[in-house]
Amino acid sequence: MAIHLEEGDEPIAAINVTPLVDIMLVLLIIFMVTATYVARREIAVDLPRAAAGGEALPPTVAFAVDAGGLLFVDGAPASPEEARRAVRQAVARSPEARALISADRATSHGRVVEVIDLVKGEGMVRFAIDVVLPEGAGQGG
Repeated sequence: MAIHLEEGDEPIAAINVTPLVDIMLVLLIIFMVTATYVARREIAVDLPRAAAGGEALPPTVAFAVDAGGLLFVDGAPASPEEARRAVRQAVARSPEARALISADRATSHGRVVEVIDLVKGEGMVRFAIDVVLPEGAGQGG
């Protein structure tokens, strides 16, 4: 069975890319919206170049206390002894080691102080308390 084309009828040989463009624009918008949630607030600086530069950041141990008071070290649940061990290892690698302490808003002040005492008791004197800035805060201009 052969298909006969009438005179003037030609087969469609082009690809309609309009739906593809629509999908790509939707994906681009989704990417742009989610990228704003992933980006961290930072100060833009133009750093000088060095031929012999290397990684100069000291090791950082991340502590988190959830609303129930459970302690996490670098994202994993940890007992106080495991937390002390992590601090000792970081201080052994570098005396400039630091701790970043995050705590749920519902966590008691006393529990946060316990974590600070744990960190300082193992010889790590540099630590920071992690907070979330309110919308619009910290923007220069």
